[in-house]
Amino acid sequence: MLFKCALSIALTVSWAHGLRLSVGSGGQTIRALLDESTSSLLSKRDDTDPALLYPAHNFSVPVDHFHNDTLYEPHSNATFDLRYWFDATHYRRGGPVIVLQSGETSGVGRLPFLRKGILHQLAVATHGIGVVIEHRYYGTSMPTPDLSTKNLRFLTTAQALADEAYFAQHIKFPGLECYGDLSSNTTAYIGYGGSYAGAFNAFLRVLYPDIFWGTISSSGVTKAIYDYWEYYSPIAEYMPVACSTAQKTFTRMIDNIPLGKNDTSLTHSLKAAFGLPNVTHDDDFANVLSSGISAWQSLNWDPSLSSPSFPRFCDNLTSTSLLYPGTAPLRSSAEDLLTAGNFTPTHDLLTQLLNYIGYMNLTQVSRCAQSNYTQDECFTTRDPTQYEGTSWASQTWRSWAYQYCTEWGYLQTGSGVPADQDPLISRTITVEYTSLVCRYAFNRNTPPDTDRINQYGGYDISYPRLAFVDGQQDPWKPATPHAFAQGAKDRVSTVSEPFILIEGGVHHWDENGLWPNETSANLPPGPVREAQEQELEFVKAWMKEWRKECAEMGRWWW
Repeated sequence: MLFKCALSIALTVSWAHGLRLSVGSGGQTIRALLDESTSSLLSKRDDTDPALLYPAHNFSVPVDHFHNDTLYEPHSNATFDLRYWFDATHYRRGGPVIVLQSGETSGVGRLPFLRKGILHQLAVATHGIGVVIEHRYYGTSMPTPDLSTKNLRFLTTAQALADEAYFAQHIKFPGLECYGDLSSNTTAYIGYGGSYAGAFNAFLRVLYPDIFWGTISSSGVTKAIYDYWEYYSPIAEYMPVACSTAQKTFTRMIDNIPLGKNDTSLTHSLKAAFGLPNVTHDDDFANVLSSGISAWQSLNWDPSLSSPSFPRFCDNLTSTSLLYPGTAPLRSSAEDLLTAGNFTPTHDLLTQLLNYIGYMNLTQVSRCAQSNYTQDECFTTRDPTQYEGTSWASQTWRSWAYQYCTEWGYLQTGSGVPADQDPLISRTITVEYTSLVCRYAFNRNTPPDTDRINQYGGYDISYPRLAFVDGQQDPWKPATPHAFAQGAKDRVSTVSEPFILIEGGVHHWDENGLWPNETSANLPPGPVREAQEQELEFVKAWMKEWRKECAEMGRWWW
């Protein structure tokens, strides 16, 4: 390609499989999801893979827990294997079973938490059994032969919650038979989850209080929201000011051309300057340009897990030195585009735009050019044929897309941003555009039924021994009980109902951890360390309550 990079750039990755961006926002495309599904089949284990330390087990659960609900017709009497892993290294009689729900990803990605992180820490502190449990329709926990729309009818949050409750009531851990009954009939069950799995655990405590003694909801998105334009609000608030200013400036410039000028020739010149002349649709083009800003969610306090993409994107966008010499011939075109977009082409602004062009070429355009796809095939969301596959082995993206199309929403748009605010992503990114996946993949033309989720309490959900741990700078905070700007009410944190906000935290930062010899004065950072210490203390207090209640009821708890 034409350009040569002055800074090394890492493509955006998610450190721990947090909630995905909706297709058509933040640079997420159906082609990228298809390629990711295929590449996951080819991944190899290394010698430190925790999957080698913790053998997978399967537990048979009903495909359909709700035979009286017409939503699941035709009903099924079948069962399927729900995959799980456990570590009983620290177990002593009377200790709890601590279940980490893996959420909208393969459970394999959560296995490191059996060795370090909050799951491991809780197991050590309480002499408990650590468990990672897979969610139906992810990993190998497949209730149906494929992911066709008809067969996905059993993929609801309610069915998955019933899976975990059924597991707790009936599980017999292989090799632990000498301890007798370790189900929820005799043992305290503590649930944990982050992101979607965080909301899941909040609902689990409310719906099944006699099965789960307590749960922790980390970055739990308890409020389902259709047009989730607020995703970018915490990013705009906490990202470096210079980077925010530049991103908003170029977003407004770009929008002023296709939305304000109605000049197809000028719009084509804009696309050509960014190396994307063959992207047919303006919203597809704008979506590609939003890929850099979406990397914020992949930040983590652990340098070995945190993606460098966002800071490097900002370094590119804010530099007033030309980082990509190959963009120099585009200076005149860039000047014309700034003028057409209603901005004065100062030297610094012009240089920043050229760096933006160079960055997008490096991270998006050149990658597509090296493939066998056209630019439309790489970047469009509007090709119905790309959504046709239903194999669970190669179309794993369908599971979470089905969930947000039917129940959760979370379509991240630029069009939803109030008119008096400058958005971080283009206003051409609309609900109509981001919901195309729902229409093409699942023949769904109506909004998701968010009432299915919000009936559990939304922002106001609460229950004894239900903890909320959120990140101050999390783009998903506007969907959590800490969403004060969106109407959630502040709460007093107590041992029974902890309410913790991690200062400077992004997405479920309390979940991961370090080996003892990796810790330092600054790692984990103070707010993360304090949150994890509080979690250990209140769970130990919950277990003290458990033992007291057992004694009062005359139950033997060892």
